[in-house]
Amino acid sequence: MNRFDLRIAGRAAVQYRLLVLLVIVAILGSITIDDFFTIDTFQSVLNRATVVGFLALGLTPVLIAGQIDLSIGSILSMAGITTIGLQPVIGNIPAALAGLAVGLAIGAINAVIVVVFKIASLVATLATLLIFASLALLLSNSQPVSSPDPVFGIPLTGDLLGLFTPRSAMFVVAALLMFVWLRLTPSGRNLYAVGSNAPAATSVGIRSNGYIAATFLISGLFAGAAGVLQSLSTATGSPVAGAAMLIPAITAVVIGGTRLEGGRGSSLATLGGVLALGGLTMMLEFNGVPSYTQAIYTGVLLIILITLDRLVSSDTRLTSRALLRRRAVPTTPRENQEEA
Repeated sequence: MNRFDLRIAGRAAVQYRLLVLLVIVAILGSITIDDFFTIDTFQSVLNRATVVGFLALGLTPVLIAGQIDLSIGSILSMAGITTIGLQPVIGNIPAALAGLAVGLAIGAINAVIVVVFKIASLVATLATLLIFASLALLLSNSQPVSSPDPVFGIPLTGDLLGLFTPRSAMFVVAALLMFVWLRLTPSGRNLYAVGSNAPAATSVGIRSNGYIAATFLISGLFAGAAGVLQSLSTATGSPVAGAAMLIPAITAVVIGGTRLEGGRGSSLATLGGVLALGGLTMMLEFNGVPSYTQAIYTGVLLIILITLDRLVSSDTRLTSRALLRRRAVPTTPRENQEEA
């Protein structure tokens, strides 16, 4: 009975890991940081996590579809240097739109490679990651590109209603709109079906390839938005800006409960995962933990979450199979006589 109780408790802890991690971060933050529970702290955490948040938000439908996009960091870098590099040529706003277009274009390239050429998304996006990371270095001569108008992006990190900044408000609105799409529209529900079992979804008339292609377009667009916002906020387009953001983005999505195998996930849970990871990062920085050590913690957390999720999923599948076998075993004549 104790073993059964431990399994139930473990399954519940994994299922509600976002809430568990938020509670842990809140407790540790209140202990190590004075005035941790303030609106200013919340605004700071959300604003700092917005860039990773856009990457994680774009990655959410990709993972729901059972795919992966490793190129989001290089898309961020390409969008950033495009935005800053084109400012003196075509103007600030058109340059920002060009950065978004670059993200969308790279997402389209990923979609074609995965859907048309039938290359596994892990391999395809790893290749485009290397290609566009190198291209970003080539175009910028391996140097950051400075904005000719550094004042233009300052309002993005200013105060908005005392709770947000303009760029963090964009992130929250995007998360809400994606939630409405995923949960309340037929196309959103179809995406979950594709992630759960693509051949079965296709057999009932769902265009699985179309949905998979759309998720890569969304991922590219959101990664492009992350690059545009980051470059405008810092007035710099860095060719290596996205190199260290892939793992935190994946970790934030997994914290929110999205499965790497597909079929499950939520944009609002991803928003919570971004907040939890942002609060943890802020707490570590406040206590003097170097950035490279923070990366170790993030990687270990990602491994633990994926391992626990798979263990619980395997245990659930084994339990379901055992119940099905018990129901399928026919009763013997003797057992029928005893029941009579």
